[in-house]
Amino acid sequence: MASADVGLDALFKQEQTTLQAAPKERMLRFLGGKRQARTKNVTKVQFTRAFLDSRPEASGGSEFACLAEALYFEARGETVKGQFAVAEVILNRVKSAQFPNTVCGVINQGTGRKYQCQFTYTCDGHKEVIREPRAFERVAKVARLILDGVNPKLTQGATYYHTTAVKPRWSRSFTKTARIGVHLFYRDERFRTASN
Repeated sequence: MASADVGLDALFKQEQTTLQAAPKERMLRFLGGKRQARTKNVTKVQFTRAFLDSRPEASGGSEFACLAEALYFEARGETVKGQFAVAEVILNRVKSAQFPNTVCGVINQGTGRKYQCQFTYTCDGHKEVIREPRAFERVAKVARLILDGVNPKLTQGATYYHTTAVKPRWSRSFTKTARIGVHLFYRDERFRTASN
């Protein structure tokens, strides 16, 4: 009996060590907790290029890379406010039960089926090349700010958007929440998250 107790104690200690080593954000997500915003260095977002240019160079892991790329191909020609709004939609999708729960998962949903994806640039058959490095630097800073917890709440919980150049059928099914630049934003009332 004593050796079983020792073995069980060792197992519990190993489990505790493993859980303590896991990233806090991952554990909070796993347990259903809220993420902590990391906005210590940001006082107030200004939706200007000058504001973005004053920010340090942005970098990060795979989620950052996915979001920066999506903003480049989806919104680089938009105003800074419009870029934040598109990033907000992607993060709103991450929070929604209707979509994958990672930034890369949301962006690449449906990729592989031509024109059946959520973001056209991921499945239009064209090679994506970043030809405007300055524009990419700026959208990367937007991506970093959004991932660090900046939430300007521009879209009222939108999980969909399209440009004013098109009128997709699905837009009639959702609540239009905002127009920012050349994008119209919508939310699906059936899948609103608590924070929207």
